[in-house]
Amino acid sequence: MRKKRVLLLSEGFGTGHTQAAYALSVGLRQLSPHLQARVIELGTFLNPVIGPLVLSAYRRTVSKQPKLVGRIYRSYYDKGLNRVTRFALHRLFYGHVSNVVQQLKPDVIVCTHPFPNAVVSRLKQLGLKIPLLTVITDYDAHGTWTNPEVDKYLVSTQSVRNKLVARGITPDRVEVTGIPVHPNFWSPHNRAEILEQFELSDMPTVLIMGGGWGLLSSDQLLDYMTSYADNVQLIFCLGSNDKTREKLLADSRFRHPNIKVMGFTKEVSKLMDVSELLVTKPGGMTCTEGMAKGIPMLFYEPIPGQEEENLDYFVTQGFGELLMSTETVDRWFRLIQEPYKANQHRDSLLAIRNAEYTPAKCAETVLGLLEKN
Repeated sequence: MRKKRVLLLSEGFGTGHTQAAYALSVGLRQLSPHLQARVIELGTFLNPVIGPLVLSAYRRTVSKQPKLVGRIYRSYYDKGLNRVTRFALHRLFYGHVSNVVQQLKPDVIVCTHPFPNAVVSRLKQLGLKIPLLTVITDYDAHGTWTNPEVDKYLVSTQSVRNKLVARGITPDRVEVTGIPVHPNFWSPHNRAEILEQFELSDMPTVLIMGGGWGLLSSDQLLDYMTSYADNVQLIFCLGSNDKTREKLLADSRFRHPNIKVMGFTKEVSKLMDVSELLVTKPGGMTCTEGMAKGIPMLFYEPIPGQEEENLDYFVTQGFGELLMSTETVDRWFRLIQEPYKANQHRDSLLAIRNAEYTPAKCAETVLGLLEKN
């Protein structure tokens, strides 16, 4: 019998979209080992020279002109991609994607970014019969995600589902699954083994994430966190942000024995398991991973638009708060030094998670839909 095939299409505008695609791919194969799943980041795959340049320009715009990004987000909030954008995507990618689909012969296509979603929707207009699933990777429903040709939307929350239905999408085409996370986040790891692997101390620990979009712009807050290093272990996880990592390593304040400065790692799930607090930007993917682990979060510098919506959701649900001042640092850094209170708080977050989110559900839903076709 022919193995089922899933083609997952993403785009690199922000790391969360492609992370979600890979997480879903691995989750599907863990639940169904004989399944074939392929992830393609469309722009980079089809235009390996131009694609990275476009992504770099986008990142600079987000970093240097966040208010402009927010205005654009709000201006097009209730609109799909305009005709000019659709035409450009059609001309750039239509023939290539059509060839990829013909070669890979997927049984279902899953898109985790609006651009490939629009391209595949165009192919379906022209006769493609393969089911199209769209995974919305934030806690909001921007209009650019929506296309009449999408067979099923997989969304993070009931609120996002309600927004899509209010736009005229029939309720049977929208299912609340939560954003997919890698199976490493589905269950806890052994604490003692993690401490030994990363050469960490068994003490209250804060995980501070600062990858592609940079770390806290406030040196004052970063400096203030280091003042707790005698009693609180600080793990700075900086991804591929080598510039910031080198800057911290050159600073004597960050060479304390209880401060660990790390580059890229695929084992964030383990670091979350041994941390009592996560400090991060409110990206949909990282926050969902934090929720899966039941770790309280402090959010910094949301990008206007979807990150503000993500922030609102997680604060409302009780998973954390906006990092505003040294007083916020004091309150949380003191809390995690009280083991009973810290454990009690994490247990309460896990209870909320169990009520609101099942880490494997998105993969289970895609697998169920695939088996029906």
